[in-house]
Formats: sequence, structure tokens, C-alpha cells
Amino acid sequence: MSVTDAPPLAPAPAEPPAPRKAATRKRLVPYWLLLPGILWLIVFFALPMVYQASTSVQTGSLEKGFEVTWHFRTYWDALTDYYPQFVRSLLYAGTATLLCLLLGYPLAYMIAFKAGRWRNLVLVLVIAPFFTSFLIRTLAWKTILADGGPVVDVLNTLHVLDVTSLLGWTEGDRVLATPMAVVCGLTYNFLPFMILPLYTSLERIDGRLHEAAGDLYATPATTFRKVTFPLSMPGVVSGTLLTFIPASGDYVNAELLGSTDTKMVGSVIQSQFLRVLDYPTAAALSFILMAIVLAMVTVYIRKSGTEDLV
Repeated sequence: MSVTDAPPLAPAPAEPPAPRKAATRKRLVPYWLLLPGILWLIVFFALPMVYQASTSVQTGSLEKGFEVTWHFRTYWDALTDYYPQFVRSLLYAGTATLLCLLLGYPLAYMIAFKAGRWRNLVLVLVIAPFFTSFLIRTLAWKTILADGGPVVDVLNTLHVLDVTSLLGWTEGDRVLATPMAVVCGLTYNFLPFMILPLYTSLERIDGRLHEAAGDLYATPATTFRKVTFPLSMPGVVSGTLLTFIPASGDYVNAELLGSTDTKMVGSVIQSQFLRVLDYPTAAALSFILMAIVLAMVTVYIRKSGTEDLV
């Protein structure tokens, strides 16, 4: 057989097309972008949570050391010993959240629909308190609510303190070191967390919907009840959560503006960790507070019709 009559060689296998590799890399890009955030959450959230869960079932002392003995009774003891602080924390946080909503909604509505060219300035004024330390802002309220100050004098003149004293929120002519002072501090410090989500939600509402409601002979009150408020519910839910959750665990306002009778559970946790050095009880209190808040938030979200947030 001659060379020219030899059968042709089989063609080499074709390499996979380049577009397939590019598509695979494109699909992996979001996961690579999420990797730093996931690692951050694992190191600074998941691992500390596991460590605190382990601490909550330990027994011992700082001198002799702590050992995991699966002592779950710590949770029951912590709940029975400090349930007044839990109730007080939820009451103060709920009251402050409601006040933030009542104060923040009109302001957010004004910024979204009425501020015009002053909108940016008003937004800067809303977030301006964040440029000052949380501690300094809270200490300023000690001066504002001081005995004999102008605020207390006005409240006395209007006989407001007579009503709040009957309700147990103040004591005589004093506001400082009372539940009212703590709630005022919580409301002031967390008010921007309510206003900003409300503004974002209201600003997205199409103004033509208000015009359509007017064309259908709806009054301004009906327009607000049927159009504006339902469409702003995502902002209401977000704002109340952003306000209630940190307020329920706050201890700075209770420490600086309250007294021993207004201690919140955050103050107890701080004391157990840093003064009493009872780490298992402090960890158990933290998990109980987290479980209570999580349960309340879940029920609230489902009742508000925003199950997609769960």
C-alpha cells in the first residue's frame, strides 16, 4: 500500500467551547462576592453565638474556672429572677417605638411630599444626631430633664406631671430617674431609625395615585387611609423593627436617665458580665431576650401581612 493510500488520521478531540467556561465563571461571581460577608458573619456572629451558647450551660466561678455541665436550669433561674426587667424592657421599648412612629410618620410624610427644595436639608437634620456620640446625646437629656429646668417647669405648669405621676411614669415634680425619662431617651435616640425607612417608603409612592383618589372624590383623610398608609406599610414595619429591637436591649438610657427601679434587662446583662462576673447567667439572659424578641417580631411580621420578610 502506498503512502497516498493510507487512511486519514482521526481528528483530535475538540476543546470545550469557551462560552461555556465564561458562563460558568459568570455564575460563580455572585458567590465569590458573597464570600467575604459570609466569612465575616461566621467569625463575628456565628462563632460568638456558639461560644455564648456553650457559656450559658456552664457552671463554676472565675477563680476555679467554668466547665460545660449542660446546666439548663440557668435559663429558668435567670427568667424567674429577672422577669420584671424583661417586662420592663419590652414595655419601655414598645412605648418608645409607638412614640417614634407617632412623631416620625408626620415628619417623614412632610419630607416626602411637602419639603420640596428643602428636602435634603431636612434629611441632614434628621441624621445630624448620628454625628454625636450616643453617650453624649443621652447625657444631654440629663440636663434637659433636670429638676427645676425649663422642661420640668412647663410640664408642671400644664399639670402634665400630675397625670404621669398617677400613671407611675414620674415621681412628684421629678422627671429624671423615672420611667418617663428612660422612654424619652429611647425615643430621641432611636427616632431617626424610624424616620428614614418611613421616608424611603413614602417617597416611592407615585403622586398620581393621590391625584386619582382625588378624582374619585376621596377626602384627604380617606386618601391617607386607603392609599398612603397601606403603601407605606413596608416602611412602618421596617421602622418599628429597627426601633424596637435595639431599644429592648438598650442599657445606656436606663443607666444614665433612670434609677434602680427602672433597670432594663440590658443593664442586668451588662452587670452580670462586667461586675458580678456570672457569665453563664449573663449568656442565658442574652439568649432569653433574643428568643423573646425573635418570637414577637415573627408574630408581628405575619400579622402585618409581610411574611416575605421572615
